[in-house]
Amino acid sequence: MQIVSCPSCGAEVRFKSHAAVMAVCEFCRATLLKDAESVKNLGTMSSVLEDYSPIQIGTCGMLGGRNFTVVGRIQLRYTQGMWNEWYVLYGDGGNGWLGDSSGQFTMSAERKVQETLPAFEKLRIAQPVHINGERFLPAEIRSAKCIAGQGELPFRVGEGWRIRVADLRNGEAFVTLDYTDGEVPVVYSGVAVTLDEMRCQLLRDDDQVKAGAGRFRGKVDALDCPSCGSAIKYLPGITTTLICPACKAQLDASGPQASVLAAGAKMATMNTTIELGATANIRGSEHTVIGAMVRATSGTGAEKWTEYLLFSARGGFFWLIESNAGWFQAKVMHRWPLWDPAAGDTARAENQDYEKSDSYLTTVVAAAGAFNWRVSVGDRVFVTEYENTSGTLAAETTREEMTWSRSTRLAFDQIKTWFNVGPKTVKGIPESEPAPKMAGTLQKFFWWLLGLNFIPLIFNFGETALTLIVAMVFICGMAVSGEDKQ
Repeated sequence: MQIVSCPSCGAEVRFKSHAAVMAVCEFCRATLLKDAESVKNLGTMSSVLEDYSPIQIGTCGMLGGRNFTVVGRIQLRYTQGMWNEWYVLYGDGGNGWLGDSSGQFTMSAERKVQETLPAFEKLRIAQPVHINGERFLPAEIRSAKCIAGQGELPFRVGEGWRIRVADLRNGEAFVTLDYTDGEVPVVYSGVAVTLDEMRCQLLRDDDQVKAGAGRFRGKVDALDCPSCGSAIKYLPGITTTLICPACKAQLDASGPQASVLAAGAKMATMNTTIELGATANIRGSEHTVIGAMVRATSGTGAEKWTEYLLFSARGGFFWLIESNAGWFQAKVMHRWPLWDPAAGDTARAENQDYEKSDSYLTTVVAAAGAFNWRVSVGDRVFVTEYENTSGTLAAETTREEMTWSRSTRLAFDQIKTWFNVGPKTVKGIPESEPAPKMAGTLQKFFWWLLGLNFIPLIFNFGETALTLIVAMVFICGMAVSGEDKQ
């Protein structure tokens, strides 16, 4: 470990990694470049946006039998959102990167490759690339810039530093091709992981996440829309994009002041079953509905459905989907299914085969609230679905990104329990009401019963027969009255 004094403020700055060449002073934000004899002040680095991530400088864990500690971070932003790259130092002296994007995590380190890899401009989503004899599919192709840094870093970066990267996947295997320094990419390979699998310790807890996520903006959880002045409730630090529920303006919420990205587009009215801001205890963690959007298909047999984005400081993001077919819960998969785009008829996940069931183009027709990527009315995504008896896999593809999610059916009783919402109308019939024409069924039953008992009374007509007839007429009258009220 090397300890130096910050040339700007005099505070102690520690270099834990011998590979680190740069550090950001945690007190004055000065960017310090380390050489053989001293450190140089390169200027001030912007403060990181304290977001929803539970990871922080000092978080430690174990992966593949190797202990690691997080010692630095860079924050990167691209057109549709932002993500963190955490610089980690292993106990054996090695180093690597812990990718952190919308609750999805990857661990990777630089590797040498045998093949000549395609140029950045030649890469296409889901078109195979072979690396060291293994086939990978491009999942994300991004041009991004650094917006902030923190702690120790192995190379010199600064605000506005631009990168070109592509993330590739094959099951749990993960590769990043970094074209920042030229047409021959630096290759980082590793695996998709979860916090539990890394046995992470010294994570921020729920309260720290909520408090820290507001620190950059003064701990606010509501702001006035700069376009129309309406109050918007949101979780600061959770996302970079907001859509005003009142005027539908698209807002950038990544800085101290929210700014208008685009005026509100004309969109369909959103009548949602669950309100924005609703909370529920789901699997032991409090989740909040932070965004909702309506998506639709076009052409013959067009369908429309609502998707609710839920967030929990510990549980991350997941979706609730409300459609004519019922309710479903869906979550992005951090391990990709085994899937061949050339064949495309089957996908295999968790030792189960899923058969292709549908494919369609979907468009966002309405949206409101906060999202972990930039959402706009008119956004289009091509969806391919694969089903078996346990659930559905869905591959969503755009020109820049491909994601896989897994969904399972939910009973509406579960939704009512979570969010205390009222009766749900399915195919025009509220679940809380009896099936229609029940009164007509009762009438038929009583007339049949009357006829059955009336036969012997024809030959023995008296007071008993008269009483029975009057009672039957009264009951049938009540049934008819009830049917008319429906």
